[in-house]
Amino acid sequence: MSDVDYGHFESGQEHDGLDQLHQAEGSEADYNSQFGVYENDHHAAESTDFSQGHHVEYDQAPAVHYESDDYTNYSHDASVDDHVFAAEGSENSHQAEFGELDALQQRFDASFAQGTEFHGGDAGLGVASN
Repeated sequence: MSDVDYGHFESGQEHDGLDQLHQAEGSEADYNSQFGVYENDHHAAESTDFSQGHHVEYDQAPAVHYESDDYTNYSHDASVDDHVFAAEGSENSHQAEFGELDALQQRFDASFAQGTEFHGGDAGLGVASN
């Protein structure tokens, strides 16, 4: 009878890790204002007066009296007023912010051992790998 020994062993170690970080921020603000004022005034006034007359006076007494008058009265007034006012304006504002962060970290460690032994009869066989 022969002696046969058979043995098997394993050993191992494994480490891994992955850290990932991603962060994004953003902000934006806008403001716009536009205004305008326009004013136009026109005033005109005109006045004309015209009068014409005839005056007669007559007396009959011991002495005769006679009087005659002709008159013309003309008056003209004119007034013109122009007023222009204009205003223009514009206003703008802008604000922007942004931030971004990316991070990646990795760690990988591996170690392993494996073996097989065989003893039998006159021959011996041994295998080991690492």
